[in-house]
Amino acid sequence: MSTFKAVRIDKDDAGYRAGFVEMNEADLMDGDVTVRVTHSTVNYKDGLAITGKSPVVRKFPMIPGVDFCGVVEKSDTDEFKAGDKVILNGWGVGEGHFGGYAQKARLKSDWLVHLPDGLKPEEAMAIGTAGYTAMLCLMALEKHGIKPEMGPAIVTGSAGGVGSVAIALLKRAGFHVIASTRRPEEADYLKGMGADEILDIKAEFQGAPKPLMKERWACGIDAVGSLTLAHVIAATKYNGAIAACGLAQGMDLPTTVVPFILRGVALLGVESVQCSKQMRIEAWGRLAKELDKAKLASMITHVPFEHVMDAARDIVAGTVRGRIVVDIG
Repeated sequence: MSTFKAVRIDKDDAGYRAGFVEMNEADLMDGDVTVRVTHSTVNYKDGLAITGKSPVVRKFPMIPGVDFCGVVEKSDTDEFKAGDKVILNGWGVGEGHFGGYAQKARLKSDWLVHLPDGLKPEEAMAIGTAGYTAMLCLMALEKHGIKPEMGPAIVTGSAGGVGSVAIALLKRAGFHVIASTRRPEEADYLKGMGADEILDIKAEFQGAPKPLMKERWACGIDAVGSLTLAHVIAATKYNGAIAACGLAQGMDLPTTVVPFILRGVALLGVESVQCSKQMRIEAWGRLAKELDKAKLASMITHVPFEHVMDAARDIVAGTVRGRIVVDIG
């Protein structure tokens, strides 16, 4: 049986470590579809898994990588056949089930969606869980009845993966977009994504916010959490809504009930890991049609498979801009 390359995380008496290993198909976990992985990406969660900075991995040994795109080699289901191009994201892959940092993967067909027409595999991984989550956030805001004429939209963590795609999607939807960032040197990049204004949170979001602040935006997409989200909520307009999907700054939320009961602000939690297949298909279909491919290309950094662990460390350190595409090969 031919071997393939994979990143494996081990935890034992010798400690927590990640490194490249050679594996074969007999080593893979159960599933009804086997995929030759062509591309993956690096999300913040992948960085936490490889560095061990947070207990993301639930089972050892583990192949990390919560996203991948590839070609079906074997299938025991009628939904997929050999040669189909597929996308995987979420479902605990890379945490409790072997993930995308390997040249082969075997998993449940229920977790896969077909690569939409008009989207290349490397573009799908440039989008990845981050961009797919940004689309779920936009869908949540739309479902809540938020429209561009209600006022501006703020995006936090805007130079990151979720933020970059969120800016492009909100701009296309007609919103005036305010990009919130700790890296004002990224202003040109953010404006290229579609941002109309740059907000330096180091200057404007200091300390604990007041329960209510001046109304500044009608909606927002937040991937940061903690104090940043508290400030965003406090400055949200009457009947506005914030879609929250991340916790890069922390899991706490030091706010009060005041914005919710005096301004009718809604906090919309957006979950992407266990999202229904129907919503996944809708989100990926919309991304294929609505995301500007030129803007997508401008946010991509390509890295070869052998450099994926360096990229994972960089994303945890907060030095990554936009999206990383890993060419598995």
